[in-house]
Amino acid sequence: MSILWNSEQKTLTLETAGTTYQMAVDQYGVLRHVYYGKKVVPADMMYLHRNYDRGFSGNPYEARTNRSYSLDAVCQEFSSCGVGDFRLPSLRVLSPDGSRCADPRYVRHEIRPGKYALPGLPAALDADGDAATLEAVLEDPGCGLRVRLLYSVLPKKDIIARAVLYENMGTAPLVLEKAGSCCLELPFGSWDLIHFHGRHCAERTPERLPVMHGIQAVGSGRGMSSHQHNPFLILCDHLATEDRGDCYGMMYLYSGSFRAEVEREAYGSVRAVMSVGDESFRWTLLPGESFAAPEVLLSYADGLARLSQQYHAAVRENVCRGEYRLGHRPVLINSWEAVYFHIQPDRILDLARRAADLGVELFVLDDGWFKGRTDDNRALGDWVENRDKLPEGLGRLISDIRKTGLLFGLWVEPEMVSEDSDLYRAHPDWALTVPGRKPTMGRNQLVLDLSRKDVQDFIIHFVSGLLETYDISYIKWDFNRSMTDVYSHLLPAEKQGEVSHRAVLGLYRVLETLVTRFPHVLFEGCAGGGGRFDAGMMHYTPQIWCSDDTDPIERLTIQKGTLFGYPLSTVGAHVSIAPNHQTGRTTPIATRAAVAMAGGFGYELDLSRVAPEDLDAIREQIRDFRADEPLLREGLYFRLDEDLAGMDACAWLLVSPEKDKALLTVVTTATHANAPLMHVRFKGLDPDALYRLKEEDLTLPGSVLMHAGFTLPMLRGDYPSFRLHLERI
Repeated sequence: MSILWNSEQKTLTLETAGTTYQMAVDQYGVLRHVYYGKKVVPADMMYLHRNYDRGFSGNPYEARTNRSYSLDAVCQEFSSCGVGDFRLPSLRVLSPDGSRCADPRYVRHEIRPGKYALPGLPAALDADGDAATLEAVLEDPGCGLRVRLLYSVLPKKDIIARAVLYENMGTAPLVLEKAGSCCLELPFGSWDLIHFHGRHCAERTPERLPVMHGIQAVGSGRGMSSHQHNPFLILCDHLATEDRGDCYGMMYLYSGSFRAEVEREAYGSVRAVMSVGDESFRWTLLPGESFAAPEVLLSYADGLARLSQQYHAAVRENVCRGEYRLGHRPVLINSWEAVYFHIQPDRILDLARRAADLGVELFVLDDGWFKGRTDDNRALGDWVENRDKLPEGLGRLISDIRKTGLLFGLWVEPEMVSEDSDLYRAHPDWALTVPGRKPTMGRNQLVLDLSRKDVQDFIIHFVSGLLETYDISYIKWDFNRSMTDVYSHLLPAEKQGEVSHRAVLGLYRVLETLVTRFPHVLFEGCAGGGGRFDAGMMHYTPQIWCSDDTDPIERLTIQKGTLFGYPLSTVGAHVSIAPNHQTGRTTPIATRAAVAMAGGFGYELDLSRVAPEDLDAIREQIRDFRADEPLLREGLYFRLDEDLAGMDACAWLLVSPEKDKALLTVVTTATHANAPLMHVRFKGLDPDALYRLKEEDLTLPGSVLMHAGFTLPMLRGDYPSFRLHLERI
């Protein structure tokens, strides 16, 4: 068992293949955080924590004669509020008497095999069959709150999954104003925070900052995890590199508004808390009711590269589900950048035939196929075929495309409604709007109120109808604006603070129903590109469109930031036309493909405008992708930017789990006359094996490649790229 209870020491120790996590129940019933880090021999490590009178740090009543003990100065598994700990609280609760104090103390625990599940929420699965769960129960009789702290150990993945269940064990309603899912304490050391900020077409840009005294926070109040801040962060030693140094990750399996906070307090200890919702969140718990806070995946590793690899394996194998989790993904072509809204059957079929001839496997018909949809100002919600554009119907078009040998996929945006639509005219109350106030518009559309079961059922019905009626193998599920005017016409005033989270729960119910009902359909998520690129969505959509920016040079930063936590298999990436539609930049088709292959590979361009030599290149790229797909999907990923510091280039390496194959990719972002040589050192190879460098006609030992390294050929021209395959011989 990977969870150990020592009744004499009152310690609970969680063990994975490479880490140890320990907590302890102290003399006052506080569940103390003791240690999390590299695996150690089991021992009572409470000796690490010494208590001192800190002055103006209050003492719990039962410790009033022990001024060296204060909640404001001890590490806790779940921080209290309003009772003497002035640092980040894990919760805020409004009691019936109007007070906002909560101090849950340990009452019991249970250790059981397997992985916990959460009602209505995504959670990692026990894919390896070796998980174990700890449930630690804390109670505060003063306000009537019970808190169930859930910990599941995924030993082979070096992951500890955490979640919290809040229960009202009293006789009057409680209101949760903050519901934390995870509290992590780092009592010693000097730390940096790595977070991933951005905007539309520039998502998940990594930023590394020293953890300062005070509170640093990122989050989203947009009703989705957002382009602006991703629900994933890393705390790493100030000197940590790709290869060494203490690194801790916190990944939220949640797709709505969230808050991630980090505080360094006066004596240097660092606390991080992840919680659901934003400042407007309020959840009423009636007596006997419970609330589940979403799951956080914790991981520790020595070095940033290893941390990324642990998350890649866990997301790919424990979070994603279904036959596409580890299976082949068809190479696709999407119609959007080829035709936009100008859908004509002859033009679509011509594109499909050209794609099939090149080896593409899946054709995706994007926006503009349904009734009244001539631009992005109208018709969302009216999900029937547009007979003006498709005189013989959608079914005939699909049949003709299937005859080319291609599978067929379709774009939908089910969570939205246009003001100019039959759906909105029939059900204006289905949209999020505030009575007496004109709503904020985005693309002339509104957000449907997915907190309502009738809206959820409508979406399930129309998507199911499409999949039952037509031969569809793929659905691109889009979401193209943030939530505003968050008001449900079905809920009373006192429950309006629940709407945003209830809408996310409604989305999860819809997706769970559909992926269960149609297990052979590949669902790809999208939210104006990467606005909802999170592990919660990956539980239902194992691939997500990474960004609407298809410029490969811009994509280098986007995809590098993304791959700090999320595996290549989840990254939707396409080769588009040059000059690029977003930036106007011209790049070689080889570079466009090299970047797109660091993800779910496909094309998004008008093949009738592609030069013959580039068509030959596309045919070869698809063959290469199929040959490399297992390595691209499951290989250990290494960033090589530290070797190229100061150079205008980006490089990454993939090494197969068996260390028998590797693929180096380098993309140059600027070229210079008489430039310095670029040099990289390989990682993750078998030092005693010989490797053949396919494109260089060299054979070298793994130890030489890892320590002496490899000098790249001089790359010339605009944005050149270089790919090098290694095979063990």
